[in-house]
Amino acid sequence: MSKPTKKPSPKPANTSDEPKKTMAERDEEAIERMVSRFVEKQEEKPVDKYFRALVRLSGSDLHMKVGKPPIVRVNGTLKELKRDPIEIEEMARLLFPMMNERTRDIFDEEGGSDFAYVVDVDGVDWRFRVNMLQQLGKIGLVARRVNNHIPNFKGLYLPESMEPLCHYEQGMILLAGVTGSGKSTTIASMLNYINSIYSKHILTLEDPIEFVFTDDKCLINQREVGIDVVDFGVGMKHAVREDPDIILVGELRDEETFMTAIHAAETGHLVFGTIHASTAPSTIGRILDLFPEEMHGAIRGAIAMNMKAIVAQKLLKSARPDVGRVPTCEIMTFNPTVKKLILEGRDHNLSDAIRIGEEEGMQDFTASLKQLIDDGLIDRPTAFQVAPNKEELKMKLKGINVSQPGII
Repeated sequence: MSKPTKKPSPKPANTSDEPKKTMAERDEEAIERMVSRFVEKQEEKPVDKYFRALVRLSGSDLHMKVGKPPIVRVNGTLKELKRDPIEIEEMARLLFPMMNERTRDIFDEEGGSDFAYVVDVDGVDWRFRVNMLQQLGKIGLVARRVNNHIPNFKGLYLPESMEPLCHYEQGMILLAGVTGSGKSTTIASMLNYINSIYSKHILTLEDPIEFVFTDDKCLINQREVGIDVVDFGVGMKHAVREDPDIILVGELRDEETFMTAIHAAETGHLVFGTIHASTAPSTIGRILDLFPEEMHGAIRGAIAMNMKAIVAQKLLKSARPDVGRVPTCEIMTFNPTVKKLILEGRDHNLSDAIRIGEEEGMQDFTASLKQLIDDGLIDRPTAFQVAPNKEELKMKLKGINVSQPGII
């Protein structure tokens, strides 16, 4: 009987023609990979010329749609750039290179993706907030230009009562408004004001980062969801361990984000955030909509205990040729009356509380519109177009104050 053939022993895993690398050599390779990752420079792309045109025209938004030339918004008006309409194949070749692997996966899964984009314009890096979208089975883009310069309160024509909101040690301050209402710019102005007067640690968690801050008196760290941290939940879990005094959480868009933000406010941080709501009082209902009804009582308690102010904002075309657009602001600070109404579920009385609280720095949209008219920043037709109560605005312009109803 023949002997079974002996199988060759497997080659040891550590035997190789190449010499074994030392720990120091492996560390050096890892460092090189890390350095390469963080110093990688964005390559020039054909689409960049349209972003440059937007900057040079002092526009705010770039729209790209199949069958149309690129369109820019300048001082609120849409204008086509001088070129032929972009057809579907060219649009795909222009826009797809802008996305990385993560944003392409999101685009494929959700039909749209948000991200920041940077373009060099005459030696200056300009940032854009990009929404890549799909409509009628075709790819398109809407990009918002982010100003490199962060204006101060005076430059934004914000009411003086915004400044005291920057001096809180803890709590939550929300900026409410629709897309394009200037919420992010206002918060950036507030944070930059804090940066100029306090020595604090400011941590921002954004999706995507819009304004890039320069450290003045504050230490400022900015983290972008999807690039620096996987999601808001993980970012906020890290945030409370990173010794911040002030946290910007970007947009409060779901239950988890709001709960982590309110928890940060409860634990001694000053938290800034934005939310999609048209007025300061309606923001309460917008927050409650994020939660099941059985939690509404607890959420009302958390809001009343931790919220310091809600500012609702809209942008209006200015009557002055040297000013593009100006904000009209509704400011609701959380005095005992406002807290009581929220705890009791009497949100319908909050507008009255704002009018009564004028001496405490509150103002409604009617008072704001009157002030903008008095300052020559908007004309009367513009004010009446957006006025929530046209008759009340008429009386205010005549110097007649509407009597305040009893709300207690």
